[in-house]
Amino acid sequence: MNQTSTTRNDSRPVSPSATQLVPLSLSQARLGSSGFWGTRSRINAENTLEHCLRWQERAGWLPNFDLAASGKLPAGRQGREFSDSEIYKLLEGYCWESETHPSDDIEAIIASITARLVAAQESDGYLNTKFGRPEQGARYSNLEWGHELYNYGHLLQAAVARLRTHGEDALVALARRVADHICETFGPDGIQSVCGHAEIELGLMEFARATGEGRYLEQARLFIERRGHHSLADIELGRDYFQDDLPVRERTVLAGHAVRALYFAAAVVDLAVETGDEKLLAAVEHQWENTVATRTYITGGMGSHHTGEAFGEDFVLPSDRAYCESCAGVASVMLSWRLLLATGKARYADLIERTLFNIVATASSDDGRSFFYANTLHRRNPGVASDPNEQSKRADSSQRAAWFDVACCPTNIARTLSSLGAYLATVDDNGIQVHQFADADVCAEVPGGTAAINIQSRYPDSGTITVTVMDSPATPWTLSLRIPEWAEGASLRVDGEVHEVAPGYATLTRVFTPGTVVVLDLPMIPRVLAADSRIDAIRGSVVVQWGPRIYCLESADLPEGAHVDDFVVDPAIAPVPDGDRLLMQGWLSNPERQPWPFGLPSPAAPGTPLAVALTPYHRWGNQGPVTMRVWLRSS
Repeated sequence: MNQTSTTRNDSRPVSPSATQLVPLSLSQARLGSSGFWGTRSRINAENTLEHCLRWQERAGWLPNFDLAASGKLPAGRQGREFSDSEIYKLLEGYCWESETHPSDDIEAIIASITARLVAAQESDGYLNTKFGRPEQGARYSNLEWGHELYNYGHLLQAAVARLRTHGEDALVALARRVADHICETFGPDGIQSVCGHAEIELGLMEFARATGEGRYLEQARLFIERRGHHSLADIELGRDYFQDDLPVRERTVLAGHAVRALYFAAAVVDLAVETGDEKLLAAVEHQWENTVATRTYITGGMGSHHTGEAFGEDFVLPSDRAYCESCAGVASVMLSWRLLLATGKARYADLIERTLFNIVATASSDDGRSFFYANTLHRRNPGVASDPNEQSKRADSSQRAAWFDVACCPTNIARTLSSLGAYLATVDDNGIQVHQFADADVCAEVPGGTAAINIQSRYPDSGTITVTVMDSPATPWTLSLRIPEWAEGASLRVDGEVHEVAPGYATLTRVFTPGTVVVLDLPMIPRVLAADSRIDAIRGSVVVQWGPRIYCLESADLPEGAHVDDFVVDPAIAPVPDGDRLLMQGWLSNPERQPWPFGLPSPAAPGTPLAVALTPYHRWGNQGPVTMRVWLRSS
């Protein structure tokens, strides 16, 4: 296994000490400013971060820390018990952004927010605006719902980003005091419990890696081993909501609140890697496999229940009630990335791609200033346009909203896009692996010296990815390019030779010279797919996938007055590309209402023939309030 360093400028969100693959830092894998992901990264830097900062001031969540520093709490406090965490996630985004788009303005923002946090921190390291003062709940008096440790987890991740992009400063020192306080309060002789929302485990694991402090890793291990032993109170939703129903080694599938479950599983992978516990790693792999096989949507979305924002039972994947929280998409990427690093298996990169294109990209508007909290696959009524000046009270808003009473998703998307370059490629003892396709420059150490490659494509509008070797040692090394699971019939071209390559990784081992061009051609053929017949909610329906993107039908593309539920697709006729949209043949079927809607089975009567335009799911809602459907009726 390769070893990774934990020094300054090791600008990686995840930096394990020993894995099959070693992630590259943001300085080694730099996104371009154009292309699908380059454009989103740039808009995030230019619009989204500032938008989140402005709303956090306006909503009063950042001023909560000023009230704490001046001794005025609880009077005037705004936001939910977890609102502190949104400042920390935003701060993490700014810290990664200081590496990808450095500026004096970003440094000033980081310094200003940090100063307000430092002023609010108590002498023993405790930092929270909701608990611990007269007329507030006592510290750690509500571990089920208080989110104190959850908030700390995000603070520690922000400090990791700062330490790895800048070095020791006031934010890192503040985080050390917090981490020391946690170890003192929840250590072997302290409170023998866990947080109702897993996250502190992730923060402590990565902070331990970044600082080299073993006691932080040990505290993370204690939290991980304690969970599942009923240390939290039972609730109406059940202990599986907190993942406190079963010890992690006994669990076979992810259950309960989706974000909690995914964050926790990601931390368990971190622990397994750092301690060399292969059985623990295998347990999470098994959970991932079962969850993907039975509890994951075609978009990569996770969480089928609005109640509890939770996973359902196996094959319970209703489209119209899909929750698929944007935060769960981010958490899924975090888990799959850790498993990819630990094992080198392409299936984890495949799910990352699916989730990035169909959840992360969907969650944010084109201008980066409004967001989906939940990502439904079927909208039965058009709803109403959101007001960009209002804070939405509803997670399942029919349109992207500028902000939410619970605004965990905007800051989660922001920190993910700020660090996205670090999820593109890795290295191992043999060479460079490219997992996600985006315009980028990649530079890394390979056998014999330093290699640099430039990646260019119009992916996913085109399946042609061009890799140009810019620099290379005069010794052989291996370039590996992921072939997505949907890309049967892909080919690799180099030096006039064409090689067919199968899904997985295409590897090319040779002496590369500057100027060598490797072209990967992925067959971009739209596919009409059916679901496992055990998924009752979408039996008799089909979905269209083109490359990594899932497509949907919006009522704006139907004749006036027609509903997406009226359209019946003809799956025997292949979709026809029309720009980045697809034309699909079918008919409108809207029979008259009967006095009793049940009778003997009969085939749907053909209605008015019609060719409709399908839209990439990540763009749905851009035409205003609409009805929408991903799984299309085929009968």
